[in-house]
Amino acid sequence: MFKNYLKIAWRNLSKNKGYTIINVGGLAIGMAVTLIIGLWINDELSHNDYFTHKNQIAQVFQSQTFNGETGTGPAIPRPLEKALRESYMDNFQHLVMSSWNTSQYLKYKETSISRTGNFMQREAPDMLDLNILKGEKDGVREINSIMLCESTAKALFGDEDPIGKTVKVNSQYDMMVTAVYEDIPFNNSFNDAEFIMPWDKYVSVNEWIKNAEDQWGNNSFQIFVQIADNTSFESVTAKILKVKQELNENSKEFNAELFLFPMQDWHLRGRFENGQQVGGRIKYVWLFGIIGAFVLLLACINFMNLSTARSEKRAKEVGIRKSIGSQRSQLINQFLGESFVVVLLAFLIAVVIVVLSLNGFNELARKDIDFPWSSVGFWAASLGFVLFTALLAGSYPALYLSSFRPVEVLKGTFKAGKHSGLPRKILVVLQFTVSVAFIIGTVIVMQQINFAKNRPIGYDKEGLVQIPTISQDFQGKFELMRDEFIASGAVVEMSTSSAPTTNIWSNRSGFVWEGKPEGFQEDLAWTEVSPEYAKSLNLKIVQGRDFSREFPSDSNAVLLNETAVKYMGLENPIGKFIKDDDEEDPSPPLKIIGIVQDMIAQSPYEPVKQGMYVFDKHENGSYYNMRLNPSQSASQNLAVIERVFKEHFPDIPFQYDFVDQEYGEKFAAEERIGRLSGIFTALAILISCLGLFGLTSFVAEQRTKEIGVRKVLGASVFNVWNMLSKDFLKLVIISCFIAVPIAYYVMNGWLQEYPYRVILKWWIFALAMLGALAVTILTVSFQAIRAAKSNPARSLRTE
Repeated sequence: MFKNYLKIAWRNLSKNKGYTIINVGGLAIGMAVTLIIGLWINDELSHNDYFTHKNQIAQVFQSQTFNGETGTGPAIPRPLEKALRESYMDNFQHLVMSSWNTSQYLKYKETSISRTGNFMQREAPDMLDLNILKGEKDGVREINSIMLCESTAKALFGDEDPIGKTVKVNSQYDMMVTAVYEDIPFNNSFNDAEFIMPWDKYVSVNEWIKNAEDQWGNNSFQIFVQIADNTSFESVTAKILKVKQELNENSKEFNAELFLFPMQDWHLRGRFENGQQVGGRIKYVWLFGIIGAFVLLLACINFMNLSTARSEKRAKEVGIRKSIGSQRSQLINQFLGESFVVVLLAFLIAVVIVVLSLNGFNELARKDIDFPWSSVGFWAASLGFVLFTALLAGSYPALYLSSFRPVEVLKGTFKAGKHSGLPRKILVVLQFTVSVAFIIGTVIVMQQINFAKNRPIGYDKEGLVQIPTISQDFQGKFELMRDEFIASGAVVEMSTSSAPTTNIWSNRSGFVWEGKPEGFQEDLAWTEVSPEYAKSLNLKIVQGRDFSREFPSDSNAVLLNETAVKYMGLENPIGKFIKDDDEEDPSPPLKIIGIVQDMIAQSPYEPVKQGMYVFDKHENGSYYNMRLNPSQSASQNLAVIERVFKEHFPDIPFQYDFVDQEYGEKFAAEERIGRLSGIFTALAILISCLGLFGLTSFVAEQRTKEIGVRKVLGASVFNVWNMLSKDFLKLVIISCFIAVPIAYYVMNGWLQEYPYRVILKWWIFALAMLGALAVTILTVSFQAIRAAKSNPARSLRTE
């Protein structure tokens, strides 16, 4: 029986090739979109699955309140480690102090490379359960040891065995390779840990870290933990919540509270607002999951519409089968079998589409997803997916077609009911409601991105290059290098800074100034710069003056940005002093000599943070900021800069970043969402148009004789086009009026996450509606005009 069903299904598909192509093509596109989104969602949900102890690993976070606003983050003070080890260690299997991910220069013989990694305590490899390929797992127990990931070891040593070899780090100290571990996969935290060095080494080579041993106000470190088997994140959090306040009186002022942030939430639920966890990337998982479901639904609607629209073509078949004894259940099984054949064929085509497009998708989505050919789970899920889609697409047509009465059909008195087309109309409205909503959403996402991109950033990012200066070799050489780079003709101005132009690395509090409100808790961005900083960035001085080497007193001077002046409540700030509130070890007062224009250093979607630019007395910043010579090409300038750089630092890789590209990275996540949404929207519209095209073709075919009669009686092409098109246009207009309020509600909610956001304007919705109508007219017109131009003699001669 099943074999017979398949034969009949195949004959029907072969007989109606046009409808088969529309059905299979639409379903294939819909299933391909759903498969790709499914692979993406699986990749997102499996983040950090590489780590065996994922469900027990957490990072210590803290929340602090400044002037009624609570900020949350992973930066903690160094003394906390000692406090947790002494009083709470029974709650942890492992506790690991760690640096932030940092870039270091590694050299072996003549090979010199730059890699990122962490300085961590010796329990880190056990906590992360690294896959050790060579050497020992306890690889950072000695102060001069280093563990390398496989790709870093290959880059440095080639085919040599690296174990026991010595690597020169930052041209400063020698480290012996004790282990090589497997590269941590891309969709995991610590995937950029290309080396691990001992925490004790980090402390020994950085005086400021030694001094931070008892500084509760210096939140510059990280702590990772693996909780004990008999505990939970909630119970440990309850114990350590007030530890900082108990051990440091000043922490009470900011209501500093500690908690454990589980590894399983790092990637998808890492967003906090006013001290509360409010989601994160999980919203995109839901977004694309909904998009995938709706795109598949659109394809299934096509199948339903075209199957029921052609019901009269198969009415006699149903009548004959019923008259010779077929039960309704058998007919339902037959039509579901046909649906299964179509869906299975569409799935095979969808797999081909996914395989061919996966590389492009990975590049667009910044992923590293492989097609899971060998995954039993994937193929089992795919079988379920095919069966579900076959039931979704085929259930309504099967129930509808099997309900025909054989007597009416065989006597020739069968007619579709007056309202038989209503379900099809509802499904068309649903299709275009989804498509129009997708169009509006995509336009608003791109509007928001462009709105932020066009925001004044306060400095000139074009022709500005940054060079990291992490090696000790750079210390004390700033003025020499500045003179040489400018003399080379490739650079017109150069400065140094303690943070990149596109980020803030340090925040400080504990200041007093004239007029400071009682109980005011300041939080100020802190950047140390050389006197040429504003000139190299073309950063405008709006009041007062810039730093100058002509004034020795500027070593204790400070520039504020415009936001800081408002934030601190300063009137006539020039000449006033900002003092350190630390009575035991106060720093010299800082004299305000100038106000600089606000510049965006963090998110372009957020307000500019209040900031201080302090004179760097030692000029040993983390970056050189170079303004390239605009009269020469960037490639010419960089070639000259590299030559001068290598003359002074032959053992250090020449690395640079264009600031405009670094700034552009701030839009990367939203741009990816926008591009992907645009692609999926286009495919959704394509699927809807395929269905509309098929329905128009069927209606034109069904009304061939009527069109012939009308033409004989004098109807014009426009009259026939209007007759065939108006019903579809009405449905699309209804769709637009349903889609607009839904899209407005959803997208307005999305925009609320951005303090700096675009205002929704009426023309966005009008444009989407006009676009949908234009696409509908084009789709319907092809068949309508073709039918209108047909020879009426041919259609009337058919009887």
